[in-house]
Amino acid sequence: MAKNTVKKKSKDEIRKMLMSKLSRYYGITYEEATYDQIYRATILSVKDILAAKRQVYREKIKKQQAKKVYYLCMEFLIGPSLRNNLMNIGVMEEYRQILADWGFDIEKLCDMEPNPGLGNGGLGRLAACFMDSLTSQDYPAYGFSICYEYGLFKQKIIDGNQVELPDNWMSGGEGWLVLRPDKAFDIQLGGDLNETWENGKCNITCENYRTVRAVPYDMMISGADSQAVNVLRLWKAVDTTNFNMSLFSQGEYIKAIEETSNAEIISKVLYPSDDHDEGKLLRLTQQYFLVSASLQSIIRDHLAGYGTLSNFADKVAIHINDTHPALVIPELMRILLDVYSYSWDDAWDIVTKVVSYTNHTVLPEALEKWNENLFKLQLPRIYMIVCEINRRLCADLWNLYPGDWDRISNMAIIGYNQVRMANLSVAASHTVNGVSALHSEILKQTVFHDYYKAMPNKFTNVTNGIAHRRWLCYSNPQLAKLLDDSIGTGYRKDSLQLSEFLKFKDDPAVIDELRRIKHENKQRFAEKYFEQTGIALDTHSVFDVQVKRIHEYKRQLLNVLKIITLYNILRENPNAPVTPVTFIFGGKAAPGYYLAKDIIKLIWSVGKEIEEDPVISKILKVVYVEDYNVSTAEILMPASDISEQISLAGKEASGTGCMKFMINGALTLGTLDGANVEMKQAVGDDNIFIFGLTASEVDEIWKQGYNSLSYYIANPELRATVDSLNGCWAGNDFSTIFNYLTNAHGVADPYMCLADFESYFITYKAIMAEYKNRDEWTKKSLANIAGAGFFSSDRSIHEYARNIWHISEIR
Repeated sequence: MAKNTVKKKSKDEIRKMLMSKLSRYYGITYEEATYDQIYRATILSVKDILAAKRQVYREKIKKQQAKKVYYLCMEFLIGPSLRNNLMNIGVMEEYRQILADWGFDIEKLCDMEPNPGLGNGGLGRLAACFMDSLTSQDYPAYGFSICYEYGLFKQKIIDGNQVELPDNWMSGGEGWLVLRPDKAFDIQLGGDLNETWENGKCNITCENYRTVRAVPYDMMISGADSQAVNVLRLWKAVDTTNFNMSLFSQGEYIKAIEETSNAEIISKVLYPSDDHDEGKLLRLTQQYFLVSASLQSIIRDHLAGYGTLSNFADKVAIHINDTHPALVIPELMRILLDVYSYSWDDAWDIVTKVVSYTNHTVLPEALEKWNENLFKLQLPRIYMIVCEINRRLCADLWNLYPGDWDRISNMAIIGYNQVRMANLSVAASHTVNGVSALHSEILKQTVFHDYYKAMPNKFTNVTNGIAHRRWLCYSNPQLAKLLDDSIGTGYRKDSLQLSEFLKFKDDPAVIDELRRIKHENKQRFAEKYFEQTGIALDTHSVFDVQVKRIHEYKRQLLNVLKIITLYNILRENPNAPVTPVTFIFGGKAAPGYYLAKDIIKLIWSVGKEIEEDPVISKILKVVYVEDYNVSTAEILMPASDISEQISLAGKEASGTGCMKFMINGALTLGTLDGANVEMKQAVGDDNIFIFGLTASEVDEIWKQGYNSLSYYIANPELRATVDSLNGCWAGNDFSTIFNYLTNAHGVADPYMCLADFESYFITYKAIMAEYKNRDEWTKKSLANIAGAGFFSSDRSIHEYARNIWHISEIR
């Protein structure tokens, strides 16, 4: 039974709400309404339900004087909200029936909602899952990010080339946002610092700075069967200067508009290209804009509730998700020092009690570093504070390691004309966590080894998780019904109860039903894909899927080498025993990441060439799903047979896509990397297909000196595949990729595709042989579903709440 203290709306109440919205906002009845008007009225009515619950929940937080967590992240890949909200608050069937009576299909309405352009990949999707689980478990929380007007970009694939278009998501997705001009704050950028001394105290003032206003748009986050409604606050940049009417009157229209548009660039695009100084400056500005506005909001709300900052560390937990929000550390110091006149030691004590940090990468290039001169120019006071943090840190380290210049230099926040955000995050946070058991160990042994030796108690692990209700119950309703009928509905709130499903692995009726559900999900995806592209998919073929951000370390290239090898085998012998497979790729490459774009083009070109072969095209098919997003994932993941998680061991922090595939019954073909390690432990060796080098073996080979050519020469099958890149695929030349693998300037094949290829291909053949025994395959699929309970974000959030943030549920 639901615990909501706000009474659930009846069917009649919902009908009246919808009619009221249509009348008030459009002056019509439902008989006159279009689908768009019904869609918007539905969102408005659901927002009213959430707002009523939010008000009651806020009063409970206030009454209990509860500690809150504030979760800062540059992106929240929340996906469409309508279906999720209707399911979470338990009114989907009421809306379905009312709208059906009026001649409208609720599923069509849900499909109308665009994907909000607020995130890109795993980082943003994790943040969205965490907000879902925080709310579903009644933890008081705020999320903070930026309201990106055009998102990352809308991806089009034209003749294999990725083309980036603006993502105008707000034209249909703004309905969930609530403008809060009463909560706006001003942000200062640049300027000249002045120091004055008065009564022994140094006062810092800034002149000639530019001001940008941060205006919040709030999105209410619902929870499943919970009292809570939390808020994701998204900041939009607005210029504070008055429109220059004089210039406009003189006919200088463009210049007049430019003066008010410069500030608004800050919240236009997620992750602007940073292969030039202007892009780097914009990224730095975005990050400061986010943390300054968020901290001002946090502090004002705290003072409104308590009237003092003396209990700030007792009532506030601030979590920085990756290094993008790391400027929260010096910005909180600035506010405490300059605005509230705290001493340095007292301010630092608060900061180090409040801030915690999750690291998401071991890749050196992804550990953010800012040019010191650029940093000082844009954020002069913040630079001054970071310098002082660094000075004190290095002094402490000198006392700990006298004379060890190399160690102290490695741990310093500023060095070699760079400001190192990861070191800042570790130095100031009370807790630092990795996101899988393997990743957390790698952080301690390599990336932050010196910090771990000096401050071992800071480091811990919280393995990532997914919002299992969204990715199983709502995305795969037939599987959810089978689970409900087999083990009851308790798993919806307690995902560990999924383990009970393992009892049915030898039940023929359950196995048959599970196989039927998988095929219907494949048909559902195929129908959607045909509707969008006109391309038909064979639903009786194996759906082998790799969908994720395009990056060298994720090794989409290794997957393509496998496909080319299969193609070569079939060209030599069209009757070779190859099971029909549809290879499905999806994901975006960063606009300035040209090698990743070349890999996309190679995937497309191989698919094009196979498509033109009348014999082989009946066995192999390669498709690239353009503009891959949450909506596509919700249909594709339940349809997938094989989940490709093939990053080089030691490079993937965790991954969460692997968990979504797993909970929907796909079998993993992967390396011992990220969460794959714990997934293997959860399902057993027989139910996951692991290949390749381990992280320690990778390190050992690099120490000895990796030579990709030795693998290229030793394996004729691989050599023929790699050599084909020197020719043409669908009229396109990929000699740059050939050189990258065999003869690159520097190190060839840096992510060891050739080293892992033989093991990968042998394991691929083993998984395909397993597929032929459909009963055994389906039993393995069932075992993956049953073993997925640990990988719920509910479990992750409970660990954060108990061990890092020290917050409690509001009951």
